[in-house]
Amino acid sequence: MTFRVATLLAVALVVVPAAPAYGANDTRLKRQMTALVNNDEGPLGIVVTIRRGSRTKILTVGAGSVNPRRAPRYRDHMRIASVAKAFSGAVALRLVGERKLSLGDTIGKVRPDLPAAWKNVTVRQLLNHTSGLPDYTESAGFANQFQTDPGGFVPPDKIISWVASDPLEFPSGSRYRYSNTDNIVVGLMAEKVTGKSYGRLLRGFVFRPLNLTQTSFPSSPPLPGPYIHGYIVEPNAPPEDVSTLLSPSGAWASGAIVSTPRDLNTFIRGYLGGKLFPRRLRREQLRFRRGNSSPPGPGTNSAGLAVFRYRTKCGTMYGHTGAFPGYAQFAAASRHGTRSVTTSLNIPPPTGKTLDQLRDLQRSAVCEALRR
Repeated sequence: MTFRVATLLAVALVVVPAAPAYGANDTRLKRQMTALVNNDEGPLGIVVTIRRGSRTKILTVGAGSVNPRRAPRYRDHMRIASVAKAFSGAVALRLVGERKLSLGDTIGKVRPDLPAAWKNVTVRQLLNHTSGLPDYTESAGFANQFQTDPGGFVPPDKIISWVASDPLEFPSGSRYRYSNTDNIVVGLMAEKVTGKSYGRLLRGFVFRPLNLTQTSFPSSPPLPGPYIHGYIVEPNAPPEDVSTLLSPSGAWASGAIVSTPRDLNTFIRGYLGGKLFPRRLRREQLRFRRGNSSPPGPGTNSAGLAVFRYRTKCGTMYGHTGAFPGYAQFAAASRHGTRSVTTSLNIPPPTGKTLDQLRDLQRSAVCEALRR
């Protein structure tokens, strides 16, 4: 793209105030970030956050906004996409800890109003994507909504209606397949057993306990400012700003949350650090089976309960990736939440060699976070 010239690629290294700097060789990481932004299929900007104990490092490359041009920032808002599934996992596991749900509870028991073909699917199968539920984002109803009224409000029952007549794609529990419908149902089950809205549950179980003051659960397109603008990029064409094109209500418990790089890093540390649900459930959460997050994260991916394991040459982290028009996210932490990393891009997840390039960057960030 014509606006991607080296003189416009301001690479910033920031150490959070009051957090002492630590020695690190991040030359490779900054070089990878710059190369990805320079790629015609890459993002306009990237924010990488790395946390080691009480010390945080922030690296930014490129633009968080084209007009006016400015760098992406640590406290800028953004759509976190499917990393929101880890938030719904936190809500579900908290309710399991309170014995309002169990991992063996079925859709038919808790929400008998949902399609009969889904009645034997359990909470566990929803959380580890072995439910067999058809993915509503692949439905004709979703495509029609996006084409005819992308910014319109979509209630959860309408989302369910798009796939309500479809059979299970395979017997529940028999295999892995990532489905966005899984977390919509998790949210509906959480509402049923508590009598509270899903947004209220997020605030009470996740946002307030972790002091995520810049994190919200909107149902309409506007983003709180300042925000990192999300774009669609095509070679030889100006970037298209899609930050507020699509109503997040159409993602609901599957991907509607808005946060900042700062809050997202705080969340993933708390999620893995045992601050959101009883520690006795960690053994259940961290039972893994083969399965990639969407998009795939660094290293070898495996699926647990609302969390993925990423095994790399430098060690293992646990977290989630996310995809939304204009945004690609990755958030992961060490087993006890003491080391963490996030990468935030302002384009949808790339494919092919550019995705490989992104995964290499994420692996380098993981290595830096786990470095002794």
